[in-house]
Amino acid sequence: MADAFHITPGLAVGITAAIGLAALVLPIYMPSSAPGMPFKIRSLSYITLLFGFYMAWNIGANDVANAMGTSVGSGALSLRQAVLTAAVLEFSGAFMVGSHVSHTMQSGILTAGVFSGKDSLLFCGMLSSLGAAGTWLQVASYFGWPVSTTHCIIGALVGFGLVYGGIGAVYWKSLARVVASWVVSPVLGAVVSFVVYRCIRTFVYSAPNPGQAAATAAPIAVFLGAAALSFTVFPAKASLGVAAAQALGLGFLAAILITIVIRRQLGGLLGLYCELPAEDQGDDKAAKQLPSLMGKVEGPKGTQLHIVYSVFGYLQVLSACFMSFAHGANDVANAIGPISGALAILHGTGLNTSAQPSMPIDVLAWGGFGIVAGLMVWGYRVIATIGQKITELTPTRGFAAEFAAATVVVLASRLGLPISATHTLVGAVMGVGFARGLNSLRGEVVREIVASWMVTIPVGAFLSVVYTFILTWLVPSLV
Repeated sequence: MADAFHITPGLAVGITAAIGLAALVLPIYMPSSAPGMPFKIRSLSYITLLFGFYMAWNIGANDVANAMGTSVGSGALSLRQAVLTAAVLEFSGAFMVGSHVSHTMQSGILTAGVFSGKDSLLFCGMLSSLGAAGTWLQVASYFGWPVSTTHCIIGALVGFGLVYGGIGAVYWKSLARVVASWVVSPVLGAVVSFVVYRCIRTFVYSAPNPGQAAATAAPIAVFLGAAALSFTVFPAKASLGVAAAQALGLGFLAAILITIVIRRQLGGLLGLYCELPAEDQGDDKAAKQLPSLMGKVEGPKGTQLHIVYSVFGYLQVLSACFMSFAHGANDVANAIGPISGALAILHGTGLNTSAQPSMPIDVLAWGGFGIVAGLMVWGYRVIATIGQKITELTPTRGFAAEFAAATVVVLASRLGLPISATHTLVGAVMGVGFARGLNSLRGEVVREIVASWMVTIPVGAFLSVVYTFILTWLVPSLV
């Protein structure tokens, strides 16, 4: 941590100690710790919140690289800037709109009716799933493997349900969607990023004036991204026409703002160098030729290269911010859902209700805090894998990967397709590598990542069964 953030070892130890102390003390004063209930229920509530923090911490340590890894790898953001930006946006997304996806993780994986009259067993299963998923994520984070937290927690819940509740205890459709996403997510991410990066090379790098072409393309890309995000993350409750108008309005506003920023920051360069200087032209024939499918393009040089990288640096930071907010809103459910489920059992409300269960505000904030804590302490490990080890990234390549991943995740969520954000982004980075040529990919890193994906669900399931056996021995009854 000290080396990654260029701080003293003493300060790194102090930050880690402060986070650990807060994690131990804050749950005592949270409303969800059931201050008015018997001591045993309060103690189990405290332990539940600690398990949830452990899972959320590991989400921050592993999964936040989805949003910021490519920005760090391309140099658009420093590691410290990426961590601070992601900390604010991840917490905001988790706290503001995180509840709408937490209900599925709370009661949409296991058939609660199978465990009717077995509250103690179901409670232990929820805690064991958090512990099992957190354990595997910590191992993956240590080695820098970007695994899917969603797959991990679902694997843990499914393993518990099968062993302790039988085949009927699992919603098999959910498991089928997870397995399908192993293929769907990286393939879609790779295809879209391949197309985006080839378009950049064709219409920007090969343009007579690459800097001006980049400045022209930026508002179009921002319009598409902002409109898609608005239509998916903030859908209007009225008609489809109102939702579309809202998305188009936000897209136009975002496009205008990025145009103002680019003109203000780079307007002088764009005006001075609207025609390529002789020393920046390179090989005229190479610059004017359209690239073959896997061929090379003579890219911009000198001032033009500075303009192109500056423009796409802005775009990449924006796409990373959007994805970071959306990630906090969605993936906090992997920790908050089982926490709220276990607390519902402890507090007597249960899971098998027809109405949508409530999501405590303090639990949402607790999950957001856990994600930020994990990001600060260990997040740099996986950020380095996605940003630097799969393939070499520049602002244009990083934007292609980030924009492709965000687009696929946003649109697939709207269409109900089984998408993993982690797998999508890794696939998108690979797609950029394919666009540059197979020799641009580091095969040993790719094989290591894919292997970690394949064992995520089995390992989560196995650890969940083991932890449940231990917990049921320690907590034979809730009363």
